[in-house]
Amino acid sequence: MVSTLDIEMQTIAESGLKNVDFQNLSFGKVFSDHAFLAKYKDGEWKDIKIVPYQNLNLSPALMTLHYGQSIFEGMKAHRTEKGEVVIFRPDQNAMRMQKSAHRMCMAHIPEEIFIEGMRKLVELDQLWVPQQEGTSLYIRPFMFGSDEFIGMHPSDEYTFIIFACPVGAYYGKPVRVKIETEYVRAVEGGVGAAKTSGNYAASMYATRLANQQGYDQIIWTDGKEHKYVEEAGTMNILFKINGKIITAPTGDTILDGITRKSILHLAKHWGYEVEERKLSVNELVEALENGTCEEAFGAGTAAVVAPISSIGYMGKDYPVPALTENSFAKKAHKYLIDLVKGRTADEFGWLYYI
Repeated sequence: MVSTLDIEMQTIAESGLKNVDFQNLSFGKVFSDHAFLAKYKDGEWKDIKIVPYQNLNLSPALMTLHYGQSIFEGMKAHRTEKGEVVIFRPDQNAMRMQKSAHRMCMAHIPEEIFIEGMRKLVELDQLWVPQQEGTSLYIRPFMFGSDEFIGMHPSDEYTFIIFACPVGAYYGKPVRVKIETEYVRAVEGGVGAAKTSGNYAASMYATRLANQQGYDQIIWTDGKEHKYVEEAGTMNILFKINGKIITAPTGDTILDGITRKSILHLAKHWGYEVEERKLSVNELVEALENGTCEEAFGAGTAAVVAPISSIGYMGKDYPVPALTENSFAKKAHKYLIDLVKGRTADEFGWLYYI
């Protein structure tokens, strides 16, 4: 479908590409030349344009700074071995952002604005998409309430922005995680399923405490009893126990991860038994103790697939078997990387070509 979206283009005078060391990319610290910008006012989206990446001029009374009406998404653009630029399942990100906006009482973002804004931005800044293995152009769409007032009700105006940054790997090695039994990220009826900034702020204190104990991340448990495994701070969590792929069902407290969804699709396609169900901490610990937990790994846009090396619980660390070439997580990770690098056919129609 051909887009009819009219986007004003304001291009940068001189690219910052020459200042980037693509051989040593960190995550989220260097930004491409341009950003997409759209404003919602008087019930419609307007002032749709691409501009040079720049700082924002914000009022101290900006309602989002006080009441947290802010949502975001994360995607990656990859360069295939043939030099093509592809993005992994952006339609799913567009749908999830619409759900987040609905939950947070924010303006609906038409898919055309989301997809076409992303496409135009990446097309303009496509030289920022790195070629090196393990690298990509991370794309960050976000929206915030832009009314200037101090009063507790949803904003009437919104700003939607997309910017991008070339990145390397999020985790450089298998991660150590700790099962959280005191603090809570989300509860039923809350906003845990929305990709809203406050969820991440709420997770920082418990994560810092775990970091101080030598862990990379925490596994959140349910907010009522701390009885069931839910997700980690930066990714969904999956396990292979007795040959079955097991992960918590999505809902009010768990983000509907696109990488998670894709991995479960692969598991079913490859003939694995998949269970989306509540997994109790006791069941997981028992599986770790008796050796039936064969794999534990995280899944997310930033990390893709992150092997877990050990799981801490109640002062004890339980080692997780290292992934082998025949491990499910290893095969799933290889499939997803080979897909975006153009080394395997796109049999499910997951790639969006720029």
